[in-house]
Amino acid sequence: MTLRVLILAFDGIEALDFAGPFEVFTTASRVSQRLNPGTEAPFEVASVALASAGQPVQARAGLRLLADHDLAGNPAADLLIVPGGVVDAPMASAATLRWITECAAGAQLVASVCTGAFLLAKSGVVTREAVTTHWEDIADLREQFPLLDVREGERWIDSGRVVSSAGISAGIDMSLYLVERLAGRALAERTARQMDYAWTSSSSTPSA
Repeated sequence: MTLRVLILAFDGIEALDFAGPFEVFTTASRVSQRLNPGTEAPFEVASVALASAGQPVQARAGLRLLADHDLAGNPAADLLIVPGGVVDAPMASAATLRWITECAAGAQLVASVCTGAFLLAKSGVVTREAVTTHWEDIADLREQFPLLDVREGERWIDSGRVVSSAGISAGIDMSLYLVERLAGRALAERTARQMDYAWTSSSSTPSA
């Protein structure tokens, strides 16, 4: 069965928070079909944005992204990924928060990269779970959402239905972990190899 991976995009998004998971899941499907010709792809990846249909969003460093869907299209997800970046605008957008809440309710799994954890908390998707975020934002996440179990020094945290990661490259590590969880270790390792990526497959950050 093909699982639908939906990645949220918004103005101020960190480009690699979006593109890292996108690359992992699309590569995993390509590798899987190469190894098993004629079989269904394990993942179908699409993006959704607050912007009007056909209008791009602008990433933090200026890169422009054109999402597959707008929020009004109400696309469904098996796995919803909420990236980070400058999240002030989506945090203040009732439409974005409502969409995250509703999409997450219908998904098997929800994941965040970096400051995407703030959006999951603000939308009520996480309330008391163990989560992580970029090291620079740990204190702020704890202050804004004191009931959360905010953990430092982890590449990602698997709380069951919600998986959160630290900053930027940790989102790639987390996505490979999700490939492992959903489609097996062998495919995750082959995907990392195809990407020529040194996968940190342990959730704990190595000591300096």
